[in-house]
Amino acid sequence: MKASLQLRMSQQLTLTPQLQQSIRLLQLSTQDMQQEVARLLDENPMLELNDEVPFNSFSGDAQSTLTPAESSREERQDDDRQVNEQSEHSVAESFEWNTETRGSDDENEAYPEQAALQASMREYLHSQLSISQLDNRDRLVIGMLIDALDENGYMTQDLAELVEFLPAELDVSLDDLETALVQLQYLDLPGLGARTLSECLVLQLKAMPEATPQRELAICLVKNHIELVAAHDFAKIKKLLRCSEDNLRVAQALILSLNPKPGCEFDRSVADYVVPDVIVENHKGKWRAKLNADAMPKLRVNQMYANILQQRDDKAGAPLIAQLQEASWLIKSLRQRFDTILRVAQAIIDRQGAFLEHGEIAMRPLVLREIAEELEMHESTVSRGTTQKFMRTPRGIYEFKYFFGSGLLTESGGVCSSAAIRELIKQLISGEDTCKPLTDGRMSEILAQQGIVVARRTIAKYREALHILPVNLRKSL
Repeated sequence: MKASLQLRMSQQLTLTPQLQQSIRLLQLSTQDMQQEVARLLDENPMLELNDEVPFNSFSGDAQSTLTPAESSREERQDDDRQVNEQSEHSVAESFEWNTETRGSDDENEAYPEQAALQASMREYLHSQLSISQLDNRDRLVIGMLIDALDENGYMTQDLAELVEFLPAELDVSLDDLETALVQLQYLDLPGLGARTLSECLVLQLKAMPEATPQRELAICLVKNHIELVAAHDFAKIKKLLRCSEDNLRVAQALILSLNPKPGCEFDRSVADYVVPDVIVENHKGKWRAKLNADAMPKLRVNQMYANILQQRDDKAGAPLIAQLQEASWLIKSLRQRFDTILRVAQAIIDRQGAFLEHGEIAMRPLVLREIAEELEMHESTVSRGTTQKFMRTPRGIYEFKYFFGSGLLTESGGVCSSAAIRELIKQLISGEDTCKPLTDGRMSEILAQQGIVVARRTIAKYREALHILPVNLRKSL
């Protein structure tokens, strides 16, 4: 076979740097986006914050100001069409973006002052140990046990194994450790230092006044029959202990008041506060979405540097010209990001207005394709615009993804969303007789009577997703 040269013409779509930046910014959460903007502000002298910019506005280049409101529908469609055309091809999906961003150097921003004031479990126990009347050697041994506790406050390490790792010069025996563990368990907060759940609950019960009704029965239950208590097998418990139903009910309530994880009282983790991207309000009977000013960085090109570059025509200014172009791209990409988020949010609430009026029971089925078709976007663009994006409504703060879900056909030919079915299940269980709780099959029958055909296994799946216990564990006396 002879070697030959052939000319072949083909078309290939590539992602421009500007488009790559637009896609990346769209898929970032608000927090990640703000960290990315902070990083670019540090690296690019052509960018600067503009606190004087009014709500919903960005400063573009040196001559003009760009805002979402000022961009025409034709310009938005051109931008979206460019994103859509690229997204429809696999080349756009082959990129894996790294959303990791550098943290702030200011530790005060990362850890609120209140969190620093809260002592950890070990710090608290060491402080209690320091004011105890124990001698130095006992404090030393108990201090080692405190450091061996897990995050829930349990002593999961075997004492016999622990004693082998201690230095021989300390001359600590297994009996010494067992004595120290008892002293640790009675330091202050009952339950800390327990080796099992049963021991943890017994320690808390013994710390209660002796006159506490049915305290002894509760101690007997968690010490000897904790498996039966967990299984709600009250009939077997009454037969074994020969106790009355009223006494057993009081003991059960006492057990339920205990804390199975006492170490969690000292959890130092700081909650991540969600900053909503849009705010939903009712305006003259219609639900409207508007951008949240607190989620929008106010940027502009540095006017002084831009004027200097306009007066220079040498090659030395080429790097700054590139940074000026990057600054303009960033501002335009941010504008497009918030414009897309706003349009997607409005399209969502136009379809889920009944939810805002009546709650989850009125949620309708919704898929990404519906929003994509209305806004003339690709589904991948809508997916990026709904992931880790939040809206504040009169009913609370919800992620955009919350409003999407499949549905089930009803006998009347309509469709009921999975969210509405979950809400119906919660209502049925909240109103059930706890002595005779509803089975999954019975709930399926009740929904069928309302025209909603749901299989028993589907009920079980939704119930588990709601973290609702099965029927045998919901039964009470």
